[in-house]
Amino acid sequence: MAYSTKLTEMFGIEHPLVLAPMGGVAGGRLAGAVSAAGALGFIGAGYGGAAGLDREFALAGDAQIGVGFITWTLAQNRELLDAALRRRPVAVWLSFGDPEPYAAEIRRAGAKLVVQVQNIRGAAEALAAGADVLVAQGTEAGGHGGNERSTFSLLPEVVDLAAKTGVPVLAAGGVVDGRGLAAALALGAEGAVVGSRFVASEESLLSDAARRLVVAAGGDDTVRTRVYDVARDLSWPGEFTGRVLRNAFIDQWHGHEDELAERLPELREAFASAVAGGDFRMATVHIGEGVGLVADILPAAGIVRRLLDEADRALARIPARRGGGAAPAL
Repeated sequence: MAYSTKLTEMFGIEHPLVLAPMGGVAGGRLAGAVSAAGALGFIGAGYGGAAGLDREFALAGDAQIGVGFITWTLAQNRELLDAALRRRPVAVWLSFGDPEPYAAEIRRAGAKLVVQVQNIRGAAEALAAGADVLVAQGTEAGGHGGNERSTFSLLPEVVDLAAKTGVPVLAAGGVVDGRGLAAALALGAEGAVVGSRFVASEESLLSDAARRLVVAAGGDDTVRTRVYDVARDLSWPGEFTGRVLRNAFIDQWHGHEDELAERLPELREAFASAVAGGDFRMATVHIGEGVGLVADILPAAGIVRRLLDEADRALARIPARRGGGAAPAL
C-alpha cells in the first residue's frame, strides 16, 4: 500500500517514516540508509562538535537528510548550527527548548523547521515560531522527553491544534513496528518517527554488545530517570528526563539523584571506565518502552520494509473487524 501524506509530499519521499535524530546512534550511515530506503533520515548532533558533525554528513553521501539538535545546548554552541546549515540539510529538528531564536536562520538556509513537543503549550509555541512540522512526543519514547503525556492522547490533540495552520504532525514515542505506524496515521498523524527500532540496526552507531542488550530487553526493563544525566554531569532542564534500560547502577540511584551528584567526584572515573568499556552494569542505553518489540538486528532498509508490511497487515485487519467493507482511507 502506498501512503501519500503531507510529510511525503513536503520532502518528496516514498514512505511516511522518519528516523529519530538520536545522538550517539543516528549517524550519517544510518540516516543515509533510511533515506535511501524511501523514508527520511536524520543525524543526531547530540553533544558533539562541528568536526564530528561534518564527518557524519560525509558518511551520508548524497542522501537527502536532516539534522537534529538539543535546543538548549545551541545557546552554548551556536556554531554547530552554522556548521550544519553549511551542509544544506533538508530539515533541522529542534527538541527541548525554545525554537524561536533559531527559526529565521534555519528558514533562510532553505531547510524545513521540525520542532518536537511534549505538551500542548509547547506545540502552540512551536507554531508561533513558524515550525514547518510538529513532532508530538509521548513519554513512551526512548531518550529524553517529557514526564506526563502519552503519545496516544497527546497526538490527536496536537493534530487538532495544528489543523488550524495546515502544519503536519508526526507521532513519536512507542512506534516500533507497523502497528504503531498504522495507529499514528489513524490518529491523524502525517507520519511516524521511529527511534528504538533503528537502535538495533546494522548501521547504528551503538556497539554490537549494546545492540544485543536492546534485543534481549523487554518493555518493562526501561525507566524514565535523571540518573544517567547526573552521572554524565549534564545539566538538563528539570522538565525532561531520559528513558533508559534499567541496570544495577540506575536502580541504585533512581530517586537519589541529589546524593549521586554529591558523590559524583568519587564515582566519575569508574563510570567513565564503564562507558568506555561497555560495562552495562553502570553504562546503559537510551531506549523506549517499545523495546520489547525489537527482536533482531537488521539493515535499516529491512526495518523500513518490515514496518510498511506490518502497517499494511494491520490496516487490512480493520475491515474484517468491522464486518467487511473497505479499510479507511489514510
